[in-house]
Amino acid sequence: MTMAAPQLMQATLNQLNKVILGKEQQVRLALSCLLANGHLLLEDLPGMGKTTLAHALAQVCGLEYKRVQFTSDLLPADLIGASVFETHSARFRFHRGPLFSQIFLADELNRATPKAQSALLEAMEEQQVSVDGVSHRLPSPFFVIATQNPQSQAGTFALPESQLDRFLLRISLGYPDPAAERELLKGRSGRILLASLNQVLNAGRLKALQTLIPQVKLSDNLLDYIQRLIAKTRQSDLCQLGLSPRGAQALVKSAQSWALLQGRGHVLPEDVQAVFVAVAGHRIIGREETQGDQLARHILAMVDVIGNG
Repeated sequence: MTMAAPQLMQATLNQLNKVILGKEQQVRLALSCLLANGHLLLEDLPGMGKTTLAHALAQVCGLEYKRVQFTSDLLPADLIGASVFETHSARFRFHRGPLFSQIFLADELNRATPKAQSALLEAMEEQQVSVDGVSHRLPSPFFVIATQNPQSQAGTFALPESQLDRFLLRISLGYPDPAAERELLKGRSGRILLASLNQVLNAGRLKALQTLIPQVKLSDNLLDYIQRLIAKTRQSDLCQLGLSPRGAQALVKSAQSWALLQGRGHVLPEDVQAVFVAVAGHRIIGREETQGDQLARHILAMVDVIGNG
């Protein structure tokens, strides 16, 4: 498995890039999030390809995929399921909801009320849900992809910090570059191309790849660099809210996954830099007008790799 891992991951990336045109960095981040056994938040304007990316990941990885459109009237039971009384057996039986899938797409998550949003918390953290005092295990692997529209748009409910922290990475696809947009205008639509994608992975292969992530080595010097970055996010004149210990672990895990995608068994500073904004941008809160991804980039520029800054 170890020998085939680089080829498997490159083949997966090649298939995804056939559908999500001109977004190699974001596609690589999305796949690294899945390999790291995390959850992914896609934040962008409608129509940027967020749903297409989720569908493509499920198809190429050979995983069961379900999508729920989040709305203001969505209830937790619409996601988790409910216990229904069956007359023929005279007992309640739990009927599973769409959350019981290997890749679950929560489309426009921030259009649902906080009560519906919170239904995902236990699932994302514990890989289980509780109904009527009984715990039900979710499938393995279990990967949540949530999309959200910018909070400036009407009818949105901001995600609380506790829920944002459950997402390993947050990325934005953004507008396509001119070359990619020209292909779209010619009819090379991502959704049309989904049918042409080849399955590269399956649940067993993916779980085997996921076991390789903790084996990717970090040197003491590299850990020193990571800790300097973490300490800078907690500097009181910069941030009201810095990276928590869970956020720090997310940075390490994401850097390891990125390094593995690069075909290496050890982490370099470049790997940390590649994932830092996606890990920290939705977790840190600044004291000045600089916020989110912009603040994360500012911190990344301030901290020297070799400890001189």
